[in-house]
Amino acid sequence: MSAPMNGPAVEALDASAYTIPTDRPEADGTLAWDSTTMVVVEARAGGEVGTGWTYAPAAGVRVVEDLLAPVVVGQHSPLLPAAAQEAMVRAVRNAGRGGLVGMAISAVDIALWDLGARLLGLSLAQWLGAQRQDVPVYGSGGFTTYDDPTLVSELEGWLARGLDKVKIKIGESWGRCFERDLERVRLVREVVGKRVEVFVDANGAYQRGQARRVGERLTDLDVRWFEEPVTSQDLVGLAELRHLLDLDIAAGEYGDDLHYCHRMAPAVDCLQVDVTRCGGYTEWRRIAAAAAAHGVEISAHCAPYLSVPAAVASPGCRHLEWFHDHVRIVRELVEGYAPPTGGVLRPAPGTGHGMRLRQSRADVYRVA
Repeated sequence: MSAPMNGPAVEALDASAYTIPTDRPEADGTLAWDSTTMVVVEARAGGEVGTGWTYAPAAGVRVVEDLLAPVVVGQHSPLLPAAAQEAMVRAVRNAGRGGLVGMAISAVDIALWDLGARLLGLSLAQWLGAQRQDVPVYGSGGFTTYDDPTLVSELEGWLARGLDKVKIKIGESWGRCFERDLERVRLVREVVGKRVEVFVDANGAYQRGQARRVGERLTDLDVRWFEEPVTSQDLVGLAELRHLLDLDIAAGEYGDDLHYCHRMAPAVDCLQVDVTRCGGYTEWRRIAAAAAAHGVEISAHCAPYLSVPAAVASPGCRHLEWFHDHVRIVRELVEGYAPPTGGVLRPAPGTGHGMRLRQSRADVYRVA
């Protein structure tokens, strides 16, 4: 096929995977882990390189190589990333659009948007239509495996950065330790004081009745945000809790396309969008519009440095998640990022999203 009329064709999509151990054991209400794998995609055209990534099993590399690269390389331009995304979605019909495949599509889409902006000599935030300069961030971690001194140290670190919103994990052992959950929330409130907003994330650990009872006690502790009090598959339960509890119900991080998020939006007070899972910047823009049509704000789930260019272009984006694992990984393996100051994050300077993989550092962790 001849090169597209709208700019150079994508010349290559290179995928690789890196598994980085956690700095200490981590768990939430429904899962424990000791490492995180980052699947990186580099898109090349016109002498430029665009970078995207997702946090997914290393098998995502094969998805890029076997299913996505054949319909993108030589056939689509990074100046038309939505067209490339449509081709990828069509190509994976029999493999399934969600899960690992959706994460791989997201990484490629992010890389193409970054590449296109670099070819145009624009920051990605400009190309996406930025309407503000920065977005508030909230500290996120507080894993259920942390003892009290570790939790306090993390909280104090967030406060020192000027963050005025913090989130911890609750729902330990599938909701069987709810008294410890509440004790940890009390500790958080003691450490951060009354002016800092406290959020909690149960990762779907509770059943509806238990979530309601826990939520009532969280309200007494002035918790403002109750994330995944029940499984994200239980839209009826989320909607019921939204009406019963006097705190915001949030979910949506597993959304892998517009249709999932369209169904989720009416059930929550704030819809979480993960740019590394939902289909990249192309799908983020559609999801933000759908949420606005429902009168619901969005919040970026994890991956704050990749999220911020889209967040500043989304009027309804409430905040970004400053997630411990992803911040630590970017700090070690990526160059060009700009950390938050004064409780807000700004897009990195330069063209594209401003970031590249530090290959020499990453190679230590390479698994695919």
